[in-house]
Amino acid sequence: MLIITAPGQGAQTPGFLAPWLELPGVAERLGAASELAGCDLIRFGTTASADEIKDTAVAQPLLVAAAIVAASALSGGSGGSGGSGGDVPADAAAEPTGMTAVLGGDQEAVLAAIARHGLTPANVNAAGQIVAAGTLAELEAFAADPPSGARLRPLQVAGAFHTRHMAPAVTALRDAAADVTVTDPAMTLLSDADGAAVTTGKEWLERIVAQVAAPVRWDLCMQTMADLGVTALIELPPAGTLTGLARRALPGVAQLAIKTPEQLDAARDLIAEHLVEPDAHGHGHLPEWRLIVSPTSGTFRSGGYGGADSPPVIGGSRGVAPPDLLGTVAARGAEHTVAAPWTLEPVEIIEWLVEDGDPVSEGQPLVRIQLPREGA
Repeated sequence: MLIITAPGQGAQTPGFLAPWLELPGVAERLGAASELAGCDLIRFGTTASADEIKDTAVAQPLLVAAAIVAASALSGGSGGSGGSGGDVPADAAAEPTGMTAVLGGDQEAVLAAIARHGLTPANVNAAGQIVAAGTLAELEAFAADPPSGARLRPLQVAGAFHTRHMAPAVTALRDAAADVTVTDPAMTLLSDADGAAVTTGKEWLERIVAQVAAPVRWDLCMQTMADLGVTALIELPPAGTLTGLARRALPGVAQLAIKTPEQLDAARDLIAEHLVEPDAHGHGHLPEWRLIVSPTSGTFRSGGYGGADSPPVIGGSRGVAPPDLLGTVAARGAEHTVAAPWTLEPVEIIEWLVEDGDPVSEGQPLVRIQLPREGA
């Protein structure tokens, strides 16, 4: 099984799109995309400076256009996933914000330091790589008091994406999404909110809207890839970030970072070798469960749903709960609902990963639930 990935903001580099313009029809495609995006993607992808292309209004459509150009040059298809490049941009944070990669260090100590400074772990990419996000003042204080054994690297992005600072954009996007017609995907899509395999267009649209203000869990995506039996991974341009993470987290999986058109033949060969029918090698099944993660940092409170023949408990391995209220997370005097928004049916709880009253971080897995069974 092969998966195609696309990197998110921060992966762009000056001039990365230049070699792709040599392909027939690419200039015309990018010209049309420029009209839709309201910015000159050809200039931004070839001659613009690093500062010019870090603005979200430029970086987001530039990354999406680059991925589409490269993907259209490949034959066949497969499962897909990626960073926030697939999300929809909107105005949000009113104060200067940013993001800093935290490399190395003990994960629990890193998360504790991030929380201590009022920041959010906006991207949990892999062991030893977490991205902290928040106001520039919070990031400066964090840089002056870094976690032991960790290195900090500010990212070339224009805001604290996938955090509460993006919350104003969620409402606007949800309103815009109400007029969007979606169809179910023809291939498996992995959501980087929790690594879940998404099979309906309705759920995918809801997820990309909500995740503007929720952390990216690329570590959980890679765990799902391992569970699915992925044997090869291709990263679309500007490639390198996701294959670098997979190299450590998915040993034995063939990887190719497509940086120039000269690598397209190698990519086609990899597709031909690894794109197999589901279950041909005992893999290819979709996970029968999903993780629900915390919408914010705070204190978790159970909805009180335990096993059918037992009193409401937390920490058990059974239970049924309404999808709109699995529990709440109390933070800053407000309560945030823990829910499974993609279904209207009661959900079966497989396993609680936290207990009532536990402190939780934004994006932390809270509960594993059973997916609805076909015909149920």
